[in-house]
Amino acid sequence: MILNIPEMSCGHCRAAVEAAVAGVDAGARVTVDLATRRAEIVTSAAPEAVIAALAAAGYAAAPAG
Repeated sequence: MILNIPEMSCGHCRAAVEAAVAGVDAGARVTVDLATRRAEIVTSAAPEAVIAALAAAGYAAAPAG
């Protein structure tokens, strides 16, 4: 899944996003592009669970369309 994460802008944000996703699926692969503020996430977790974890970490996320 590819998510838009508008508030993600720095290395700390990248680490926080990666940690939030890992909290839902420790085996997930997360590729962050700070320039586009998008994250590509390969996970077996439900998209809703990933988006909720990111929201709990302070990052609103929406599927990239």
